[in-house]
Amino acid sequence: MPTVNTAPAPKPPLLVKLCAPRGFCAGVVRAIDAVEKALKIYGAPVYVRHEIVHNKYVVEGLKAKGAIFVKSLDDVPDTEAPVIFSAHGVPKAVPAEAERRNLFAIDATCPLVTKVHREAEIHHKRGRDLLMVGHRGHPEVEGTMGQLPPGAVILVETVEDARALLPRDPGNLAFVTQTTLSVDDTAEIVAVLKERFPAIAGPHKEDICYATTNRQEAVKQVAPTVDALIVVGSPNSSNSQRLREVAERAGCRTARLVLRAEDIGWPEFAGLRTLGITAGASAPEVLVEEIIDAFAAHYTIEIENVSTAEESMFFPLPRNLREAAA
Repeated sequence: MPTVNTAPAPKPPLLVKLCAPRGFCAGVVRAIDAVEKALKIYGAPVYVRHEIVHNKYVVEGLKAKGAIFVKSLDDVPDTEAPVIFSAHGVPKAVPAEAERRNLFAIDATCPLVTKVHREAEIHHKRGRDLLMVGHRGHPEVEGTMGQLPPGAVILVETVEDARALLPRDPGNLAFVTQTTLSVDDTAEIVAVLKERFPAIAGPHKEDICYATTNRQEAVKQVAPTVDALIVVGSPNSSNSQRLREVAERAGCRTARLVLRAEDIGWPEFAGLRTLGITAGASAPEVLVEEIIDAFAAHYTIEIENVSTAEESMFFPLPRNLREAAA
């Protein structure tokens, strides 16, 4: 009888270009560590106002350990359990309400977001009208605008907003920005503001954080050289959405935001020869590895690391947790 070749067809080759830096930033690490340390010291439950970071996998993992996520302090019972504020920051009314109720509050706001809060307060004290460049409804924007009295901050979302702006005192303006914006989009908005209002005061150092900038730069380098690019991250993650937009703007035909391997739309990724992968600042490396493994089931993978910066930033835990741990 003739021999039948039952060996599987060889998988086509795929060059995976891994962007670096990618994934967790120092502020995200600090926030997640704060929840885990509070659970270790005080036991469950630990209440967390808003998602500690914008990643469903991370949030579900912390829920399994005993964290309870709430939308507002109204959802927290009278308790001695810790109540943690997320990395995105909160309006001033939130810690004030926690203090009124004698809740044990732990502030896990990213220090780089806190820096923007302080800038906003300083401009207000100096009598300047404040503009905030950011996205309406994002918790970081709500937290920053909530540092000042209602109506004291004007939100600027687009270049069109900047062009149409009619401030009360054009000669006495200042601006701050959300930390997770597109570097290029923000530069365009700021350029319009500075052209229209030459005396406008801005940050001493830009508000967009180092991690956002570094991840976008790596994507800019990789995106034009690959057939497709995957951003590992959650749909509600601002910095992850911006990475996808940066990839598209840099010339990548297929750029997709993917939370887990099960979310990959395989028809879009058929016939690839090159694939870029990055991860938003709130996405853990285990999900990057999961997606690489998924592609390895369809392709023979070769991995090339593309690094555009080294990161060594570290933020210590909130003080009351450090003291309790000591």
